[in-house]
Amino acid sequence: MEQKRVLVVSFFFPPRPGVASLRLRGLAKYLPEFGWEPVILTAKLPGQPDPRFNVVETPYPGDVGELLLRNLRWLGIRGYRDKAGVFRVDEPIRTPLSRTLVDTVKRATRTFIFPDNQKAWYPYAVAAGRSLLAHEKFHAIISSFGPPTSHLIARTLKVESGLPWIADFRDLWTQDPYYGYYYFASPLRKFFDRRLERKTLEEADALITVSEPYAEKLRFLHKEKAVEVITNGFDPEEVALESEPLTTDMSFLYSGSLYGGMRDPTPFFYVLSELISEGHIYASDVTVTFYGSDHGWLIPHIRKLKLQDVVRLLPSVPRAEVLAKQRQAQVLLLLDWKDPREEGIYTGKLFEYLAAKRPILAFGGKGGVIAKLLQETGAGRYARSPQELRSILLEWYSEYKREGKVVYRGKWEVVEEYSHRKMARRFSQLLDALNERHS
Repeated sequence: MEQKRVLVVSFFFPPRPGVASLRLRGLAKYLPEFGWEPVILTAKLPGQPDPRFNVVETPYPGDVGELLLRNLRWLGIRGYRDKAGVFRVDEPIRTPLSRTLVDTVKRATRTFIFPDNQKAWYPYAVAAGRSLLAHEKFHAIISSFGPPTSHLIARTLKVESGLPWIADFRDLWTQDPYYGYYYFASPLRKFFDRRLERKTLEEADALITVSEPYAEKLRFLHKEKAVEVITNGFDPEEVALESEPLTTDMSFLYSGSLYGGMRDPTPFFYVLSELISEGHIYASDVTVTFYGSDHGWLIPHIRKLKLQDVVRLLPSVPRAEVLAKQRQAQVLLLLDWKDPREEGIYTGKLFEYLAAKRPILAFGGKGGVIAKLLQETGAGRYARSPQELRSILLEWYSEYKREGKVVYRGKWEVVEEYSHRKMARRFSQLLDALNERHS
């Protein structure tokens, strides 16, 4: 059977850093299994893309905010690109004045540059897309949000080509629970943003987003549009074919950022410290390890609770190494946010943990879609209160002392539904239906 071709417009694609790139990598990797060849249209990447994928890179002059920061050199501000291609301000030589100005410029550009910081990509991507559609045969278009510019590019190409277009929302646009801009400008900005969102998506044939709460919001704003839910997922090739040897101690592991304390492990520390002081758990049995670069603020809490011999704060390690560590851990810690706006958001870490096939202990919020997924898959537990956290820890510690491990009870036939292969299959089914309707 001859494969159909789909043009995928996305600013994010590996090796551009960020969790946003993983969804697109999974799509590019597994869509061909279901009869669709993806061609990725993206801005110039910070390194060589995987040669297995058909990637078309366009010129890209840079983020608008970055360009403005580069022009503040006369104030003693210097910028550079790190190894991952991310533009950063040179911290050691920043003065209080320059720091204030940099922060002001960042907030102002986010507010007043419309529609987004990547708008300079638009003319290059449209030109490249037109050339591809004129000289090669395509059957559909997918665009991935954010930035909004990706959807603006796809809209133009859709109008000119007449091909069916799917607008994919990893995050929401004006309905983003964290939508907010610079002081007084936010309501005005949202007014124009919402007009642009509605006008842009008038041409879309279908909308996709990553959770049912997000889908409900899109259906409310875009009442005439079909909205489907296709969650993010894990790469099935990263699932261990053979189980790793587990640690002999009762090990808890967290890998990744804590986002300035918004993901807070201290409730876990307090309950664990209490159970140790009461003699229900032996400190010599337990290790809690954090891999990452922004965990220093935990040190006072660790000292206060006398957990210095239990909790280890280690630097980030290569992805392959951290995946192996996850498979060896007795329990994986998943830190949710307390903000109720998070209830419709699956963290990227959740899907990475599913591939490790180890029990997940989640806490920090009200549960939302994360608690529902853990219950559905059997892959872990969600503690909504210190009392629930205490109960789960006692139960799992007792099992560890009895069995020598915390038993993983995930139902693989359900967990597998959250793989990138299943994600790609759902995209292909929608592409097939739209293509048949337009033929």
